[in-house]
Amino acid sequence: MASLLSTTLNTTARLAPGLVGRAAFALFVRPLGRPAVRPEEADVMARATTGRLTVEGIPVTTYRWGGGGRPVLLVHGWSSRTSRLAGFVEALLAEGHSVVAFDAPGHGASGGRATHLRRQRAAIRLLHAECGGFSGVVAHSFGVLSTFFALREGIPAERIAAIGGVTDFAYLLAQFRRSMRLRPAVERALRHHVEHRLFAGEPGIRDRFDACLRPEEIPARILLVHDADDDVADPEQSRRIAAAYGDRARLIETAGLGHRRILADPGVIAAAVAFLGEPAAEPAPAGLSAVVR
Repeated sequence: MASLLSTTLNTTARLAPGLVGRAAFALFVRPLGRPAVRPEEADVMARATTGRLTVEGIPVTTYRWGGGGRPVLLVHGWSSRTSRLAGFVEALLAEGHSVVAFDAPGHGASGGRATHLRRQRAAIRLLHAECGGFSGVVAHSFGVLSTFFALREGIPAERIAAIGGVTDFAYLLAQFRRSMRLRPAVERALRHHVEHRLFAGEPGIRDRFDACLRPEEIPARILLVHDADDDVADPEQSRRIAAAYGDRARLIETAGLGHRRILADPGVIAAAVAFLGEPAAEPAPAGLSAVVR
């Protein structure tokens, strides 16, 4: 089926780029399955106060732990769900933080079949209005790009802990093209659809798709944690952020954790929670195998 879709898109790209852009977009925004809550995550999720937002007519499930003060926002990655960040919830609560999160449309307990940056931005905006602001953010993978995109729109957060992050929309498009064996013309049609249809009426939208551009628009301090063996998001994505944000960013590079196990690593969780609660100059906790830059 994938081969047939690729052939059809590649063949049609020159004759009907608008049609191909819409068709490629429909594939691009669909997550790869809807994973279940794991047994080791169930207790944390059972203790959450759940709520509901509506994003573009789609019911979005929200979660809240603790009370009082501005919470830390958790933003999960692609084809994932909030429960994958359960270790961060436990550690943040232990340090006195309150926590909020949401399952993106098409993910976890939320409705719909697809999500994209516009929906992610809307969900973060609604949670921000409901909670009165965020003290910090913990984001993973596609959630990192979503976070920077939303914060660039005027939603403040003092600190961002970005784990295994994708930071450039163009990187996602290139990955999609390679995985589907699509011609560059299909990628161009997809980009045009996103910029001129999905974000119609928003001038300069392409620049806002790259978290490294105009870093002054996001005044937060940033902790980046990325594994050298990440097979989903190239570590260079986080290195670009570290370079762009200078003294406001710190990069920890781990080894052997990959793209997903990094979320359950005690050292990574401890480093992120310490960063959110302490001055940015604090060193990473002992026991975390890392290269700090």
